[in-house]
Amino acid sequence: MIRNTATMETETRAAMRGGTGSVTFRHLFKKDEITAKTRLCAVLTLPPGASIGPHQHDGEDELYYILKGRGVLDDGKTRTTVTAGDSILTGRGESHAIANSGDSDLEILAVIMCYA
Repeated sequence: MIRNTATMETETRAAMRGGTGSVTFRHLFKKDEITAKTRLCAVLTLPPGASIGPHQHDGEDELYYILKGRGVLDDGKTRTTVTAGDSILTGRGESHAIANSGDSDLEILAVIMCYA
């Protein structure tokens, strides 16, 4: 299946997971279109100052791939600066939060894969 960017669904969520500002989702494919057990496949855009608050991933892995921009990832133990080309994998009950620490949009490819 090929989906043209102009036909991808978008949505905006304010104060996501208790974070600041708004996050825009561009759904590459919806979960009911993917045969494998996948909950999310989208590009997330966080404008400067926006964040996604801390949340846990039980029974699933979330993969982030930073497409552009700069942010700070907090895994509950450390805070790490992430930039374009960096990958983050969170799962097995771990938690994370991310904030745009730059002066341009932070774009993240996000895929959530379920264990069962």
